[in-house]
Amino acid sequence: QVHLVESGGGLVQPGGSLRLSCAASGSIFSIYTMGWDRLAPGKQRELVARITNGGSTNYADSVKDRFTISRDNGKNTVYLQMNSLKPEDTAVYYCRLFTISGDYWGQGTQVIVSS
Repeated sequence: QVHLVESGGGLVQPGGSLRLSCAASGSIFSIYTMGWDRLAPGKQRELVARITNGGSTNYADSVKDRFTISRDNGKNTVYLQMNSLKPEDTAVYYCRLFTISGDYWGQGTQVIVSS
């Protein structure tokens, strides 16, 4: 059973930064691709960033050059560094683990970008 727990969300002013963390249970974390989704009111869920077990990354155009995804396999943790935040980044952010049998998500952490 996979268990993902996000942390690090909160209220930040436009232009500010936040760092999200996702701790995963299990010793097989290192073999999986991890990612971060977000869901904003009235919008579809969006995959904003993804990192493979080898460290290759992909980003949605909306966050490219502002967000950075990274992982620490020794700590079973994936991070999302978010810089130059905009009001349109306001959403619930979910950690995501990709497997061939299906994906897993955490409970989400709220990010609000507002002055």
